[in-house]
Amino acid sequence: MSDDLRAASADGDVVFPHDAPEAENGVTGTPAELQQLDVNEELAELIPELSPMFHGAAPFLARFLPQSPATHTGLNQNFCDLHAFLKYLHEHSWYGYLHAILGDQSAYVLLYEGRTVTAAAASATGEQALGELLNLYEQGASLSAHPLPAHYAHVLSGIGSRAWKFNLTEDFTGLHARPTGAIFYVRGEIVATMPATLPYEGAFPAPLRPQTLILPRSLAGWAHHHYALTLRGRDALNAITDVHQVFRMQHGGGGLTFLRALGDKNTPAEYAMRSDVALHDLEPMIQDFLKTGCIKEA
Repeated sequence: MSDDLRAASADGDVVFPHDAPEAENGVTGTPAELQQLDVNEELAELIPELSPMFHGAAPFLARFLPQSPATHTGLNQNFCDLHAFLKYLHEHSWYGYLHAILGDQSAYVLLYEGRTVTAAAASATGEQALGELLNLYEQGASLSAHPLPAHYAHVLSGIGSRAWKFNLTEDFTGLHARPTGAIFYVRGEIVATMPATLPYEGAFPAPLRPQTLILPRSLAGWAHHHYALTLRGRDALNAITDVHQVFRMQHGGGGLTFLRALGDKNTPAEYAMRSDVALHDLEPMIQDFLKTGCIKEA
């Protein structure tokens, strides 16, 4: 090669033309860099951008709920018992959110595996917001149910009343909210984005297994009471008695475990939280235990 076809660097080294970055479609870089850029662009195209269902909503949970066609809409107390509907969703391990609206009042509840795991209303979150949805429904609110993929429901399950400092780890699952938009993460991987924002950067980490919300005392006082075992209740736990055999046939092993927990001074609400049992499944048992004389209010 002739010396006049070579370009000299400042330190005297020779730089051959094929070492220089090439321009392709206005983008410069080595072939390997350009290939990686193409891969990144393809990955970005595969990540869905979700549209918010409730544009400009004040409650954090509502702000990041994605659009989803309702499977049930226009439900109201005149023809649908809400507790029966919640039991139906629980039995079917349903994932999605409920929206109750009455005039200018709204409440939102997220369900994971058919369990109510987080909720929001105008001035409340968590259990109080779940109670607000029930109150609105009893006052004549219209209720709709919107299904979600399970992994989206998991991401959203950590949204409460405040955001935390964002720290992306290999196993981070949750929502990263920014002034420019939100990112849905599952185990450190981006699964979706959404043009919904917070005025500051923050994160809503999702729990490994979302816990069930329990109704506040004002709406489910029975669930927060303590109950004492009667002599009959103690016999029900004694495997050598006839009472035990009848009790087991009627309530099974789950009923025996629940009765034993009551005897250990757990309230139904505490038992539901620790054992991941739906509260509405415990109420009929409490009523039957009281009726048959196995327990009494402490």
